[in-house]
Amino acid sequence: MRIPAETKALMLSGAMYDDLSPELVEARAEAVRLSNVFNATWGQPQEARDEALRSLLRSVGSGSMFEPVLRVEFGENITIGRNFFANFDCIILDGAEVTIGDYVLFGPRVGTYTANHAIDPQERAAGGCFAKPVTIGDRCWIGGGVHIMGGVTIGDGTIVGAGSVVTKSLPSKVIAGGIPARVIRPITDADRTGFKTL
Repeated sequence: MRIPAETKALMLSGAMYDDLSPELVEARAEAVRLSNVFNATWGQPQEARDEALRSLLRSVGSGSMFEPVLRVEFGENITIGRNFFANFDCIILDGAEVTIGDYVLFGPRVGTYTANHAIDPQERAAGGCFAKPVTIGDRCWIGGGVHIMGGVTIGDGTIVGAGSVVTKSLPSKVIAGGIPARVIRPITDADRTGFKTL
């Protein structure tokens, strides 16, 4: 089961929604099932893996690869570009849209979290949630164990150091790190080694 159109529109608007509603519980269960199908294709021909991945995500570009295991909340709000690579244990919670560009690298155990629970404890217990989108530009490198929070945009070519927590947007072509992540320095022509480029 996919998310009903009216519920999905509410979620994508950034408004509060009922995270415990039967349709969302069922949609998450379906995403777990489809994730398990995809994860079970490890070692099978690439065509079988690609087909299983396309049934899980909204869109995924050619040449994209996930090491085991991939976990998503819904899958249908995830768009991934060409030649994406995620190392082991990738988690994408897509209560809002997650858009990832071309030639992006994820280290192991990267987590992307669009959803946030209500601050008020009574509303939180009742299932109150809201979600904000995450956008990651082309040619980014997200280090191992990075957590990316909702409402964040990471500009093209940026590197986020391992173990960082990204709570605010980052510009293009910088190295960032820390908790919360901050810009450490720009990436410049001095960083080129003479290795081939794409």
